[in-house]
Amino acid sequence: MRRAGFALAAAALLAGCGGKRTHVATLPAPGQTYTADGKVVRITGLTALPPPTGAATGAAVADARAVPPQFQYLYGSAEAAALSRQAFRALVSYASYRRAAGDSVVLRPGATLAAPQWQACEGKPRAAVFDADETVVLNLGIEALAARDPAAPFDPAQWARWERTGAKAVARVPGAVEAFAALRAANITVIINSNRGAATAAGTVAGLKAAGLGDFTPGTDLFLRDGPSGKDARRSAIAARYCVVAMAGDQLGDFSDLFNAIPSAAERRRAADSGAIADLWGNGWFVLPNPVYGSGLKGGFDEVFPLDKRWSDTP
Repeated sequence: MRRAGFALAAAALLAGCGGKRTHVATLPAPGQTYTADGKVVRITGLTALPPPTGAATGAAVADARAVPPQFQYLYGSAEAAALSRQAFRALVSYASYRRAAGDSVVLRPGATLAAPQWQACEGKPRAAVFDADETVVLNLGIEALAARDPAAPFDPAQWARWERTGAKAVARVPGAVEAFAALRAANITVIINSNRGAATAAGTVAGLKAAGLGDFTPGTDLFLRDGPSGKDARRSAIAARYCVVAMAGDQLGDFSDLFNAIPSAAERRRAADSGAIADLWGNGWFVLPNPVYGSGLKGGFDEVFPLDKRWSDTP
């Protein structure tokens, strides 16, 4: 009986279904709208869930772009970090050895690169003089913007804003913190001579402190640009008070303005690599790497690759 009852019920259901036409709804396409429960709903074209609230979106897309090689090298490579530490370690060794006697490593006014003369020490207290940008601090915040558009011209107004407000986006150059500590422990005054503006001194002081380099006071151990960008006048003022036993920078202008007056890249290289000046590298003058910007990034093809050193690849 139970089996017969099931058969009759099934037959009744089939008979009832057979008389109706089944309607299959068509879903709206992406971009179309429909009404549900009195509300208008729009179908999006999403194929995956969006990131959680607060997650980076546009910045993450920008950060996925390829980083230009010069920025990769200076700000991201182990090689640049090793070179920086090498320079700072050599500087500390040299400065600690030097006594406050004889000549300093600051050129005397009127001297030339071909016939250098030096400011006298005369028993003054010892000091080591450093450039700031890309010598003891890495300007990661503003250089991240530059890396997205390396061909963009330098914007002085933007740079001034960076000097004022960029303290939290700088990093110390590898080896700088340890070098400053070692120099101070040896009673060698650490002095910054920078082309950052005097008008934005508070931002520069904050940036140096944020990088772990200590407290600096404008006019005492921090010398900033207040007019032309040359550094010789400031170097002379420092050398009048101190026996400068070492200097470090990422541009040759961090050692003498005379280099900036040489227009030819080939002549500039010869001036740095000949005579008494050639003996100074690692022996009072110490260079940090910077392939991103500055006076070292110039020279035509024939200057960089002399004609007598060309090679033709013949299979």
